[in-house]
Parts: sequence; structure tokens; C-alpha cells
Amino acid sequence: MDDARPAPGEELTDGPPVEPRQAATVIVLRGGDAALEVLLLRRNPEARFMGGAWVFPGGAVDPADGAAAAGPGADAAHRAAAIREVAEEAGLALPDPAALIPFSRWITPAQITIRFDTHFFLAPLPDGQEPAIDGEECVDLGWFTPRAALDAHLDDGLALVFPTIKHLEQLEAFPTADELLAYATGRDVQPVEPRVVMEGEVARVLLPGEPGYDDERPEWMPSAR
Repeated sequence: MDDARPAPGEELTDGPPVEPRQAATVIVLRGGDAALEVLLLRRNPEARFMGGAWVFPGGAVDPADGAAAAGPGADAAHRAAAIREVAEEAGLALPDPAALIPFSRWITPAQITIRFDTHFFLAPLPDGQEPAIDGEECVDLGWFTPRAALDAHLDDGLALVFPTIKHLEQLEAFPTADELLAYATGRDVQPVEPRVVMEGEVARVLLPGEPGYDDERPEWMPSAR
């Protein structure tokens, strides 16, 4: 199993880069000062994009999110979209968009046909609430420690995509939800844009700083036609 390959539904393009669609994702946490667990949802296996993958709840920003958001700017629209998506996909009513804590921002590689500029937020599970899937877009859910999710991926075939894996690896460094929230509060979030390269017939995903990422055009990188 090679986690550095594009996920199902992530077709490569031979043309110019597609403008990424704005999106928002929420890493819902529970455990307080005692533990750290995150909520993962399983996408419908019949879905063309990321079918069957276990992901954090989230989705694209809609025009209505910008209109309904309290306050100007893209950040308000991303927060509104995050609240809406968590309600739709996980059945949770997060109380305050302003309370969402920015954690990361990932931009789909330019070589992928379907692209998103996704803002990831952290939010603790609201008191007295439990998640529930809709049974259509998402068909299962689970609470995992980051390590347990990664181990299940390696040992039992839990389907995780590259951005989810990389986030779980980051989250694993924090023993409790409270420590993670304290670390992320006020942190300056910089965008991460992976890059797809070709090694023979195999497409691989590289992160900034990894060997080959900054090469001008290695011979194994697809050229525009």
C-alpha cells in the first residue's frame, strides 16, 4: 500500500492547473485533558470522489456561506462552511463559527483535475452531543486516536487519503485534546501545496521540502501538452 499516490477520483490533468475550489474541514476532538480522539467519517463507496475513504467532516464553500457569515472576508465564509458541513455530515451543531481554531491549509496539487483550497479547523465535541451520519454521503463513523487510525490503515485496510494521513501524523504528537487546542490557538497557518510527480508509470505526491519537490522539470514529471 503506497500512501504517497493520488487517491481514487484524483485524475491527473495534462492541461493548465484548475483553479482550486474553496473548502473547509473540521477536525472534531474529544478527550479534554485526558486523551485525544478525532472523528472520522466513511464516505459512501459509490461516490466518484474519495469513495470509501475515511475523512474528517468537511466540504466546499457555497455562495450562501459567504452571505450568511458574520463578518467580512474569506475566513468568515470558510467558518460558515465548516459549521454547515459538520451539521450535514456528522449531525453536530457547533455553537460558534468564531470559536473554530485554524490548524492548517492544504491546496490540492496543480496536477490534479479536481482541486480544493481547504482550510482545516479544530473544534471540541460540544457537550451533550454525539455524531450521527446521514447514511447517504457518509455511511459510517468512528472515534480514533491518531495512532489507532494510522495502525488500522496499515493493518486492517482502513482507507485513508494522503492529507488525512499527514494530519493524523501531526496530531499524534499531542497526548490530549486540550494540549492540541492550546498549541493551535493563535498559530500562524501557512498553506501547504503538495506536488505530483511521475516515477515511471507511478504518480507520487511530494510535500514541500522533500527531494524532488523543487526540481524545475525532472524527466519523470508529466509535461503540458
